[in-house]
Amino acid sequence: MVGAPSTWSRALMQISPYTFSALGIAIAIGVSVLGAAWGIFITGSSLIGAAVKAPRITSKNLISVIFCEAVAIYGVIVAIILQTKLENVPPSQLYAPESLRAGYAIFASGIIVGFANLVCGLCVGIIGSSCALSDAQNSSLFVKILVIEIFGSALGLFGVIVGIIMSAQATWPSK
Repeated sequence: MVGAPSTWSRALMQISPYTFSALGIAIAIGVSVLGAAWGIFITGSSLIGAAVKAPRITSKNLISVIFCEAVAIYGVIVAIILQTKLENVPPSQLYAPESLRAGYAIFASGIIVGFANLVCGLCVGIIGSSCALSDAQNSSLFVKILVIEIFGSALGLFGVIVGIIMSAQATWPSK
C-alpha cells in the first residue's frame, strides 16, 4: 500500500515543519521543568523529614535542590538555542525536504533534551533524597553520596550535548 492516501508518512508530511519545531521546543522546556520539579519534590520531602531528626542537614543538603534546579535551566538553555534555529521560509519552500528535515531535527532535539532531563531530574532527586537521609544518620557519608549525585546530574548534560548536535542539522532552505 505504498502511496495510499491514508498512510502515516503522508499524514506526517502534511504537518508544517514549524509545528514540529514548536512542539520540540515546548517539550524541551516543559519536560525538563517537570523533571526538575519531580526531583525537587523527592529531595525536598526527604530533606524536611530527615531534618526533624538532624536539623544540621538542612542548609548543607540544599545543594541537591540546586542540582535539580539546574535540570530546568538545561531545558531553558536548549529551548533558547532551538528558538534561534527557526527561520522564515517562503510558502513555496515550506514542505521542501530541507524544511522538513529542519523541523524534524528541532523536534527530535527537543524530545531528547526533555526526556533526558526528566530522567536526570528523577535521578538527582532520588540520590538527593538518599543523601539527606544518610547525612542525617552519618555525616561522613555526605560527600561520598554528593559525588554520585554529580554523576547523576551529568546525564542531563549528555542530553543537552546530544540535543545541540541534533539541532545542528536544522538548516532551512534559503530564500
